Amino acid sequence: MHEVVSIPEVLSAWLRDAVAVGASDLHLVPGYPPVLRLHGEIVEQPGPPLTGDQIHDLLIAFCPTESWSRLQSDKNADFAFGLPINGKFERFRTNLFFAGRNLAACMRVVPTDIPNFTWAGFPVALAERLAGLPDGLVIVTGVTGSGKTTTLAMIVNLLNQAGNNRIITVEDPIEYVYPHVPGSVVSQREIGPDVRTFADGLKFGLRQDPDVILVGEIRDQETAQMALSAAETGHLVFSTLHTRDAKGAISRYADLFPQDVQRDIRNQLAMSLRCVLSQRLLPDVEKGGKRHLAIEVMWNIHAIGSAIRTGKLESIDNYLITHRNEGMISIDESVRDLLKAGKITRAVAEQNVRELAVLNR
Repeated sequence: MHEVVSIPEVLSAWLRDAVAVGASDLHLVPGYPPVLRLHGEIVEQPGPPLTGDQIHDLLIAFCPTESWSRLQSDKNADFAFGLPINGKFERFRTNLFFAGRNLAACMRVVPTDIPNFTWAGFPVALAERLAGLPDGLVIVTGVTGSGKTTTLAMIVNLLNQAGNNRIITVEDPIEYVYPHVPGSVVSQREIGPDVRTFADGLKFGLRQDPDVILVGEIRDQETAQMALSAAETGHLVFSTLHTRDAKGAISRYADLFPQDVQRDIRNQLAMSLRCVLSQRLLPDVEKGGKRHLAIEVMWNIHAIGSAIRTGKLESIDNYLITHRNEGMISIDESVRDLLKAGKITRAVAEQNVRELAVLNR
């Protein structure tokens, strides 16, 4: 999907170290040495602080011309690349940006293989229920770094492995690469090289006979409207939003539109939305340990649909508790279960629940 590039040896060494220790990100910021994000912790690497000129020279040596041009015009650019490390092809998603008029970068290590549900701590039964939906919109929410991309990759790959699915993805940039499976056809399109915008990817994707569409993020009105239209016309659409909880996804979606049409949008959502997942990755009891997934699941049952139509979103938290038998999971209960299993500390649990009393039940 992405060609192997030739990069400066010092940068290659930092990336090899990141892969070796299991880091998620390498940060190159002027005034700091190379910094790794390791299981949620910031870990500075040995060596002197980097200068803006050093970072500029390292990045310009291998950044694609198109991405470099986009950086100059937009002041930000994303691209992905591959690098052979210890006989294995490793992939990295890179964001270039300016800070204090100096160039900086964040390089995300993208696992070569799509993880399995057990490793990710994601309920298999939930994944199978989502993959079994015939149509509609599924939204995964959470802050940056909460595992949204990984969750969607696992679910979409479940559909890929099942066969008889035409799958189209629109990503910025492409991260996980789906394997070729007999009986399924997957087209992965990247913003920039393959398609201009998420909205264009959706619009033209509907002309490519899709069963399943993954749009990396809903960040504007046009993409939000196209996603709803695709869901209404019999397609299964997966996407992400940046919100802290499930009900926040509803208000955020409506807020992408002018006030005078938000009622219509809520009505469309009440019809086409199937599920909202809200994720957090919480630190292990041992510093540096693998983080644990806490998840909130909101299925669009009749009571939820009514709350969406009327805008009475404050009632949703209660429905997550009172409709457990329909598959709802509240974030409080998910965090409590992690605490009871000894995977997170009480302090972490208290920081991530709405009601402290839940932890004592």
